[in-house]
Amino acid sequence: MPVLRSLVDTSSETYQANRAAQLAVLDQLTEQLELAIAGGGERYTQRHRDRGKLPVRERLELLLDPDSPFLELSALAAWGTEFTVGATVVTGIGVVSGVECVVIGHDPTVRGGAMNPYSLKKTLRALEIARVNRLPVINLVESGGADLPTQAELFVPAGRIFHELTELSAMAIPTIALVFGNSTAGGAYVPGMCDYAVLVDRQAKVFLGGPPLVKMATGEDADDEALGGAEMHSRVSGLSDHFAADEHDAIRIGREIMARINWRKLGPAPALDPTPPRYDPEEILGIVSADIKVPFDPREILARTVDGSEFDEYKPLYGTSLVTGWAQVHGYPVGVLANHRGVLFSEEAKKASEFILLANQTDTPLIFLQNTTGYMVGTEYEQGGIIKDGAKMINAVTNSAVPHLTINMASSFGAGNYGMSGRAYDPRLMFAWPGAKLAVMGAAQLAGVLSIVGRASAASTGRPFDEEADKKRTAAIEAQIEAESHAFYVTARLYDDGIIDPRDTRTVLGMSLSAVHSNTVAGRRGFGVFRM
Repeated sequence: MPVLRSLVDTSSETYQANRAAQLAVLDQLTEQLELAIAGGGERYTQRHRDRGKLPVRERLELLLDPDSPFLELSALAAWGTEFTVGATVVTGIGVVSGVECVVIGHDPTVRGGAMNPYSLKKTLRALEIARVNRLPVINLVESGGADLPTQAELFVPAGRIFHELTELSAMAIPTIALVFGNSTAGGAYVPGMCDYAVLVDRQAKVFLGGPPLVKMATGEDADDEALGGAEMHSRVSGLSDHFAADEHDAIRIGREIMARINWRKLGPAPALDPTPPRYDPEEILGIVSADIKVPFDPREILARTVDGSEFDEYKPLYGTSLVTGWAQVHGYPVGVLANHRGVLFSEEAKKASEFILLANQTDTPLIFLQNTTGYMVGTEYEQGGIIKDGAKMINAVTNSAVPHLTINMASSFGAGNYGMSGRAYDPRLMFAWPGAKLAVMGAAQLAGVLSIVGRASAASTGRPFDEEADKKRTAAIEAQIEAESHAFYVTARLYDDGIIDPRDTRTVLGMSLSAVHSNTVAGRRGFGVFRM
């Protein structure tokens, strides 16, 4: 396979300026991740420890295989909202007893682990990832239930959690609940609907209604242990499958369950001993432009991401603002679609459509590296058929059956987001780099369009146009769109599965590819490759 040759000058001023800009935004990311890791803060964490309990991330560390990686998902959920960064729950993909699993862990140091609208979205996304990729689920349960002030946003959609758990079980995808504390009201159905339930003595409290609600509803003075304790559920109700002496014992039992589920991946195994890239991933920071309006060659990213820096480019002389080709990542064959100069013309759309069809015929997963301003506009391009050609590309993306992995490297604007397998097109996993932007269009363009529309409206009605008011309105709109297209804002609303360090792109793709290969990897059949 051809080897990519890097032309990057690491001593140039541009390289150094790009690197400095990326390091600055990575510092901002680290600051927010530290807030997520801190959970409810030192005071509430210590109170949790004083009760003889482990923080959720320590439970997670004990659960996962020693020295195995953990791909955390949606770490900045709820950023910029009234809720704590991270949204009271930790989710991700990790290895337990040699089996890749989705782990969902409540953080009881944040409002008792209560579920808010963002933790609900985060939990549902984790369960969706488990379902489409055929990954077992382990729930680390300790939650006071719904955040009552926001119950109107929670009650109806939260029922989907139970739907997902029962559907996973029907698909023979194992689900486990390790209950360390409260599992109240609707939350009681989590251990009730999982295939396996492990309850910790004197800590687990699983009931539809706690003692206060029972008193209000029936007048009964109920004891919480008799009402929903681990021993009662193990000896009397039968809800508990395993009675754990303490948290360490529960985690041990959980690992033993995973060790005996006889799990097998359905996708093909990767090639053994893949060759690392020939170029240093550290250099990606100097390649990515500090200004998203300035394009960069994605081949330079691929040279630092794919195995051996080997890349067999498809149609290199046609539709050159989109780079397509074949490679391997950690031994897994992949097809790559990567934006080069941002705009998608008809040639790029047709090239992408053909390439996606070929990938489906060979059962090859696709990686989309986004840096696009969208499809080209203007009289020449409309007459040339940009709508129908863009529709072909979006059709191909929509109906592609091989796994898609998407990374927003810099910008993802307009319908280019759709054609490059954005969130609405169900990529198996989707991540963003910390400097990336996502919006219907760039902030300046959007504000300018509204200004032009306002000016035309004034002219058509014979009203004078207020230039000063227009300047203020344009500045305000531009600031709003700039804020709403920020990577932290986007990931906070779960429009991707997390922000990653660009230097970790190869690792994240490798872990993602391993996860998607837990399920069958097969392309859509029933049509041939057609010329466009």
